[in-house]
Amino acid sequence: MAGKEGWKGRFYEDFEVGDVYEHPLGRTVTTTDNIWFTLLTQNTAPIHFDHHYASQTEFRRPLVDSTFTLALVTGQSVTDVSQNVFANLGWDEVRLPAPVFEGDTIYSRSEVLSKRESRSRPDVGIVEVRTEGYKQDGTVVISFKRTLMVYKRGRAPEIPRLNPPARR
Repeated sequence: MAGKEGWKGRFYEDFEVGDVYEHPLGRTVTTTDNIWFTLLTQNTAPIHFDHHYASQTEFRRPLVDSTFTLALVTGQSVTDVSQNVFANLGWDEVRLPAPVFEGDTIYSRSEVLSKRESRSRPDVGIVEVRTEGYKQDGTVVISFKRTLMVYKRGRAPEIPRLNPPARR
């Protein structure tokens, strides 16, 4: 049986302005995710990790830490947008139009807004995308623009692959 190469992500040349990528994986946020991320990042707002406290707010339950939502939705976009990233240059216009709660499942998509050659690095190009994350009911919970430098085809470092011995 012949081996087939897996998805290696997009390179600069693969991006076209106006393309929309529906990222393939959703993720259900758990209580553990919310508490660990909040405390790991030293966020002391009890609305994220103290269920008793949160029950006294208008939401009646913990809110998911918004920086977790940003990290999750960015991570969901990697397979389509930044698998071959040289560097992230920034997140802009981050908006959180609706809350995320423990138990919500988050999905995402990205649209290519612009691309251009780097003026200082010939091995990469600069791509700007708008990414949206939305819950299981379609409610948008986060949107942001992200600018990144992406390697051109044939210019990215090689990912080392082991060649195990052939099966007998």
